[in-house]
Amino acid sequence: MENRRFAHYCWCAVFIAVGATFAEKIAAAAEKPAFLTGKAAMGDWTSDAPRVRRKITVDDLPPPHSNVLAINPPHVISRPAGAQPQVPPGFKIDMYASGFRDPRFLLTAPNGDIFVAESRANQIKIIRGERAESIQLFADAGLNKPFGLAFYPPGFDPQFLYVANTDGVIRFPYRNGDLKARGPVEKLSAQLSGGAGFLRSGGHWTRDLVFSPDGKKMYVSIGSRSNDSDDASEANRARIFEFNPDGTDQKIYAWGIRNAVGIAFRPATNELWMSTNERDELGEDLPPDYISSVRPNGFYGWPWFYLGNHVDPRHKEKYVDLAGKVIVPDVLVQAHSATLNLCFYSGDQFPAEYQGDIFAAFHGSWNRTKRTGYKIVRVPFDHSTGKALGEYEDFVTGFVTPKGDVWGRPVGITVAKDGSLLFSEDGNGTIWRISYGK
Repeated sequence: MENRRFAHYCWCAVFIAVGATFAEKIAAAAEKPAFLTGKAAMGDWTSDAPRVRRKITVDDLPPPHSNVLAINPPHVISRPAGAQPQVPPGFKIDMYASGFRDPRFLLTAPNGDIFVAESRANQIKIIRGERAESIQLFADAGLNKPFGLAFYPPGFDPQFLYVANTDGVIRFPYRNGDLKARGPVEKLSAQLSGGAGFLRSGGHWTRDLVFSPDGKKMYVSIGSRSNDSDDASEANRARIFEFNPDGTDQKIYAWGIRNAVGIAFRPATNELWMSTNERDELGEDLPPDYISSVRPNGFYGWPWFYLGNHVDPRHKEKYVDLAGKVIVPDVLVQAHSATLNLCFYSGDQFPAEYQGDIFAAFHGSWNRTKRTGYKIVRVPFDHSTGKALGEYEDFVTGFVTPKGDVWGRPVGITVAKDGSLLFSEDGNGTIWRISYGK
């Protein structure tokens, strides 16, 4: 008996001394997150959790059918006591600031200030400090449903803050560190078709804008007016436009894009990327929204086709010559997620594996029987090839209660100067900070 105990202790000692790595692997395997594909990737919010991965391919698409009656807007409530968003191990999330009205877009200034576009309030505010010690009104003149914000020229010494109103582009004189616009607003010649307000009418009102890395061109996204119409009201919509920085020389850069809410250039490249809301009423799981690179002069199908040469049944036998020209996006995400803003992680606080990956805000469904969205996701890249893996991973979840009520709808997202990740949600008007540290 004593010999048996001695042998047991010896094996324990060997395991502790030599087998710790094996034990860690066993533990890691037990905690390995789910990788959902096909139909399993098209569930609802109950399958959401940090590090859960999803991959949807064109081969997974169900046949179209009408779900026109699937009207299921979220019941938005105040944050329940003790409710806390969930993040992956090693990360920490804290509320950064609160009290905003529709904080739809975030932008980090070269000095670290955070600009916030409050779209409903027609205001732009600045947050300063690691704990949001100061919140100042930067401007409230000349704004009409402001959304996208960008500094010009790109780099560490901007001269202007550009703002994408729903009906055009304006700019304010700005120098790094300003807390107030240092001059009157200037309206540029870039004219955009205005949105139909804040109602779910199909009249998309958000406009995003970015500058090419060399500062020579400005890009502005504009969504469709309708769900699937191809009548005259859709002229100059469902596109990404290219302009000179002063708003002149408007050209179509890419088209057939129902609503590219967020656009951004991938760092150290000339690749423009977008996060796009696709159409409704073709089914619970059809067609997927997407996050994708944008090809110059590329056609993405709307309204006649989707995800390649799949025909929208409401437009049979129309423009058949275009079917073979429809680009399949890089990353398909669950239908009706309402992917809004996106950013590339360019900080140095997160682990190296996150460098250059995309983070995107999913505002959440309103037209799906089973809720989906309401989270922040990560789109990983193969850093050896520079290509997106075609999948996405839950990064921040927990905004839906067990009863299905919603207390957070992520919208804006940006990388802070210290390398943390900030995102806003317009359910309760708050901004959250995600940091990493062992």
